[in-house]
Amino acid sequence: MEPNEPHLKVAVDGAVATVVISNPAKRNAMTAAMWRSLPGLLAPLATDPGVRALVLTGDGGTFCAGADISTLREPGDEQQSLAVRAEEALAAFPKPTLAAVRGYCVGGGSQLAAACDLRFAEEGALFGVTPSKLGIVYPSSSTRRLASLVGPSAAKYLLFSGELIDSERALRTGLVDELLPAGELDKRVGEFTRVLVSRSQLTQAAAKEFADGRTDRDAYWAEQARGSGDTAEGVAAFLERRAPRFTYGI
Repeated sequence: MEPNEPHLKVAVDGAVATVVISNPAKRNAMTAAMWRSLPGLLAPLATDPGVRALVLTGDGGTFCAGADISTLREPGDEQQSLAVRAEEALAAFPKPTLAAVRGYCVGGGSQLAAACDLRFAEEGALFGVTPSKLGIVYPSSSTRRLASLVGPSAAKYLLFSGELIDSERALRTGLVDELLPAGELDKRVGEFTRVLVSRSQLTQAAAKEFADGRTDRDAYWAEQARGSGDTAEGVAAFLERRAPRFTYGI
């Protein structure tokens, strides 16, 4: 593969996997091939017991400027279904996911960022959901996910207008969870993912399902808790004033 050919890169450092969107000639716009490859790329990371968190980011100084417009010449339903399948695969990833955003996070980029559990951004980042500029009907699942993050009114503002908002407004609306000064994003993401991988995967997995609206798994997770040993270990570590050694999922 040529260095500048659009693709998704994966690196694993310790317990953290990083997926990098790379299409530098087009501000990391997602091609059809990139949308198509994301679910298959995520699948082995989801089942790898050594991976306990995932970071999604863009190559260089931007996150993702959306879908590569040249691919919109393909049938519209096919283009949208590829993006939705990629988004849903990311949203269903069973471990904590974090979008690290700098520069443009627009259209399909915002769709991917919203599918992550958390979004940390660098000051100066710009966010937009732009289907109204192209006459595209935004997918219902993506619309609901956006509205659950920012509320119906802010979601309508973004979808109706297609206007870009700055990182401060994104933080106020809940689209961004933490806003970092220039040059501090990577350091903070590294610190926070180290926190994530030190915590109980049992707690995280159950919390992710419940927060995402799953209502039929209370008994399942109660059984998992009883058999995991994480609760006993967490309480013992607290009383002994030491770091816990959680084993669920390992």
